[in-house]
Amino acid sequence: MNNTKIGWIGLGNMGIPMAGQLIKAAYPVTVYNRNKEKETSLKNIGADIASSPAELIEKTDVVFIMVSDDKAIDEIFRGERGLLKAQASKKIIINMSTVSPGISKEMAKICKQSGNEYLDAPVSGSVKQAETGQLVIMVGGDKQAFDKAKPILEKLGKMALLVGHNGAGNSTKLAINSLLAYYAQGLAETVLFANAQGVKTEDLLNLINNAAIGNTFTKIKGDAITQDNFNAAFALKHIVKDLKLAKNEGLSSPLAQTVLQTFEDAESRYGEEDIIAIIKALKNN
Repeated sequence: MNNTKIGWIGLGNMGIPMAGQLIKAAYPVTVYNRNKEKETSLKNIGADIASSPAELIEKTDVVFIMVSDDKAIDEIFRGERGLLKAQASKKIIINMSTVSPGISKEMAKICKQSGNEYLDAPVSGSVKQAETGQLVIMVGGDKQAFDKAKPILEKLGKMALLVGHNGAGNSTKLAINSLLAYYAQGLAETVLFANAQGVKTEDLLNLINNAAIGNTFTKIKGDAITQDNFNAAFALKHIVKDLKLAKNEGLSSPLAQTVLQTFEDAESRYGEEDIIAIIKALKNN
């Protein structure tokens, strides 16, 4: 068994398989989630349960966070039983959530004041990559903290790269997710255009995926389109959140403005479905 005690906060679609990877790697893992039912599957494979973030950080050496937005991060740190309420120091806190660079810079400063280290380490990849430890992890923070955390990060992803100081990981993730939005809308528009010309979706996707333009995204989301499967691996509402964060950081290019408008318009009807449900929004426009 690995001696480093891991804490994990946030058990959504990504958090459960990622924490599970660390349990499989023989780390002692303690988890916390607001929805207590989601803790059950990890408890069944060996995880301990904490009643609050404060209790969790006191019992562990490295704390991972994987939640949805800045508000959730603020609550985890500053809440009534949050991380900052604990008498804990010399811990590494790794925030893997897709949030603003600003909240990471703020939390990094607070962590330093309390004797802890903070890394922002969002991931590229979806549920399948989380289940197989094949995520790509972009990290912002101090190199010494990164070097200490890297062996653990390598259990979660096939690549963990330090890209700059605190906030840089989040900025990189917003750039990548902007490209994700471009891909999704571009693929959807391409399929609809080809269909209008009498080309079958299956034939078009077969050609794309055997050409230089094909990639993992077009394969996975192309399969979702042909199977009419829009269950959320990455919910459309989350790309709206990410595009807004990128806009707040200064992304204002023509493509960025267009995809934000398209996904915002689709959110009320398709927000809980997968990002590629944008094809339904465009078709019904």
